[in-house]
Amino acid sequence: MSNIEKWRNFSMASINDVAKLAMVSKSTVSLVVNNKGYVSEETRSKVEKAMKELNYIPSQLARNFSAQKSGIVGIVMPDVMHPFFSTFIKYAERYLYEKGYNAMVCGTVGREMIEETYLNMLNRHVMDGIIMGVHTLDVEKYKETTRPIVTLDRFIDADIPMVSSNHKQAAEITTKVLKDRNCKRVVQIIGSKLANTPTGDYAKYCRMFLEENNIEVCNVETESNSFTIEGYEKAAEKVFKNHPNIDAIIGVDIVILLCLKLALKKGYEVPKDLKLISYDGTYITRLGEKTITSIVQPIESLAKESVKKIIQLIEDKEIENKKSLLDVSLQAGETT
Repeated sequence: MSNIEKWRNFSMASINDVAKLAMVSKSTVSLVVNNKGYVSEETRSKVEKAMKELNYIPSQLARNFSAQKSGIVGIVMPDVMHPFFSTFIKYAERYLYEKGYNAMVCGTVGREMIEETYLNMLNRHVMDGIIMGVHTLDVEKYKETTRPIVTLDRFIDADIPMVSSNHKQAAEITTKVLKDRNCKRVVQIIGSKLANTPTGDYAKYCRMFLEENNIEVCNVETESNSFTIEGYEKAAEKVFKNHPNIDAIIGVDIVILLCLKLALKKGYEVPKDLKLISYDGTYITRLGEKTITSIVQPIESLAKESVKKIIQLIEDKEIENKKSLLDVSLQAGETT
């Protein structure tokens, strides 16, 4: 058996094997592999022939390590199964792949302090950057790192880029729809007060604009950082138990779908007796007995802009606008 056959049958050829077979130095093989520096056509041909003979595959990990880069971007979201977050992840993965990066998708529901763990992984160069969509960690932890971070829906610091929907615009559209339908008593289902996010601004703006139009507003809170069906069901049940005389409910897609189901079960005529508006505008709005009127967040554009910003940070390129607010739109349905 020849040396070449022995190498082929071995588990993996090394750069030393290629250099030995081509009768060149390891540094010359490295120049050919990385397509850097001058190598004569004759020598390049010898190296490429040896690589082919040995089925040599250059180690991307080794090349990334020497450049102190992993080629991986973390996408950290509360719940990877949630319709909004899963849709965001789908688009973010696609755009990262198109730019030559791989995604590490991380969910945090039910795991305390895991957000800080991912931040530590970033600091240890396990990832080149993070698109962070979780909002429980103290902002000072983020300010302590100089590694690339882009936040989804959370303002942390002027130096940390943020991508978000225009929640003020969303609240203005919501208010106009409810005002035009002569609504007087509205419940909005919101996340825990512990989460200080731009999405929370949507609820604040809704309350402000609705009250300016003499529309009464009550808040019903979900459990802290809860994105489970059970958590949303509890919130929906709480609405009808504590606020039987309302004429409108607003909240995210899933909870409004559950409110629609519960309202019809209890004998409400939707939209005659009760108007429903959801926020996100995912496929969930089309799964009930009626298509839900919704404020649509531009999820694909949010993902694309987040990827654009994180790559600019990783590659040390200047970011013109560190705070991106993207327009929302109204999707007319059968619940208003």
